[in-house]
Amino acid sequence: MDIAAASTEFLHVNVTATIPGPSPVAPPQFAFVSGPGNPGPESWFPGEWQGPWARLLLGPNGGAVTLDPGRYAVWVSFAVGAETPVRRAGTLTVY
Repeated sequence: MDIAAASTEFLHVNVTATIPGPSPVAPPQFAFVSGPGNPGPESWFPGEWQGPWARLLLGPNGGAVTLDPGRYAVWVSFAVGAETPVRRAGTLTVY
């Protein structure tokens, strides 16, 4: 996905649970990493569910986070049952 740094809009990630059991009830968490490696504990921002989509409002007008121009690995995590998967969801380019 590409987004202008001045834009405020939702980032959507389709989450398909491959873990048997209950659907996720806790809000999804998002992290944006500009370099190699996994996100640290301080990197996560709470999102929300909209059907099978985890989403987070990005941008300077009320977004959960405003990102500087650059390329970011998008990470999503959610709790389901006893597990908390952490997945790389793609790449976000902010221009």
